Amino acid sequence: MTERSIACAGLLHGRGYDLRGPSRLSLDGGRIAGVAGIGGEADPLFALPVPVNAHDHGRPVRSSSFGAAGKPLELWLQYLALLPAVDPYLAAAASLGRSALGGSGAVMVHHTRVQGLTPLPLEAAEVARAAADIGVRIGFAVALKDRNPLVYGPSEEVLALLPEDARREIARRTGNAPMPVEDQIRLVEEVAGAAAGDLVDVQYGPTGVQWCSPGLLRAVADASARTGRRVHMHCLETRYQRDWADRNFPEGMFAFLKGIGLLSPRLTLAHCTWARPEELELIAESGATIAVNTGSNLGIRSGIAPVAEMVARGCKVALGLDGLTLDEDDDALGEMRLANALHRGWGFDTAIDEREMLRIALANGRAAVTGRDEGGAIEPGAPADLLLLDTDKLDSDRLVPDLSPRDLLFARAGAGHIAEVIVAGRTVARRGKLTGIDHDAVQAELLDRLRHGIKENDALRAALPELGRALHRHFAAAPCC
Repeated sequence: MTERSIACAGLLHGRGYDLRGPSRLSLDGGRIAGVAGIGGEADPLFALPVPVNAHDHGRPVRSSSFGAAGKPLELWLQYLALLPAVDPYLAAAASLGRSALGGSGAVMVHHTRVQGLTPLPLEAAEVARAAADIGVRIGFAVALKDRNPLVYGPSEEVLALLPEDARREIARRTGNAPMPVEDQIRLVEEVAGAAAGDLVDVQYGPTGVQWCSPGLLRAVADASARTGRRVHMHCLETRYQRDWADRNFPEGMFAFLKGIGLLSPRLTLAHCTWARPEELELIAESGATIAVNTGSNLGIRSGIAPVAEMVARGCKVALGLDGLTLDEDDDALGEMRLANALHRGWGFDTAIDEREMLRIALANGRAAVTGRDEGGAIEPGAPADLLLLDTDKLDSDRLVPDLSPRDLLFARAGAGHIAEVIVAGRTVARRGKLTGIDHDAVQAELLDRLRHGIKENDALRAALPELGRALHRHFAAAPCC
């Protein structure tokens, strides 16, 4: 990696994200070698640590492109099966490319949608190759599950509500026997052997307590403790999951997770939208990370996570995009601004200040994705993972001389203001274009394959509206939170 010097008009410095004026950043060997103030002219750039997308799935296209927009999670998940299997490199390159263009330099890929065209270790290696070509860091969590493929309980109750054709189609797709627990654990190590590297951290990815038997969760906890490998898991994303947890864990779901050793600093819990204050205290005590997903929770009607309460209780909170930012554009800065607007407090009361929100977006998720507790700050010795914003665009209508770039960051910054994304000292994206791949060509080829293959799923497409009505009846009849 070559040395580089960047003269910028301003930056956010150190762990406190202090605003500094004209400064020179020296990069060497993929790390920040120095930060010094300068006099005179500087380039119209504002530097901050690159954002982290602490929860995502590497989905190849936006949900609204195949009719899933606005569906509750429990139905939305079934819509994902409309997507045909495609080349895993193409799918990953399209998704991770959008993430980089949106400003994310580190992305969690909870690989819940397996293409299945090759054995999973080979598929994971192709995802890793796409990440390397683009230049982003990724966590790759191998999805693990062994129960409740349709609802949180027996599928027969919902299947009985469907017309015959729809029932047959949905049963065919949700009736496969799960892989034995020991084989699932072994698969994670096989994936690590094929895909892990300097920019790829392979993790255990139990999909959620409601989708994993106690035996599988215990096996994950034991394997994580033995290997030191991290765990990435969904948690209490919807009110229906909250109700299921209360019925199935009368002594408390988090008490169970703590008892088996899963609740630890190695764990990341995605969402926790319906977690209660006493549960947040257990999470905080354990050192686990919570990855909140503001736009996704709004888009699929899951709720608004109690982020201020999480912070108040001492939880380590990170920011995920979940492939469902408010505009489905993978804009990491836009997601930070949305989270800030919802959770900063009302009137003159401040629940979360801007420094804390910057930690949530830029620092707290790094270990959850990379497996390394470093970075997230502009300081000597830190990884050279930087986002450079074009200040001419960011403050193009400035009327007074003392506007703060940090204030503008929270007021208006988005992907359109990005001048450059740098990861490990390498320029990953510049002025709306990736440097490592032809993203437009990847997108075009991917869409061509998806449009051709999705026709084979017409029977499922016809069944999904019936399933939606059945799920509505099922959850309306169930006792709820």
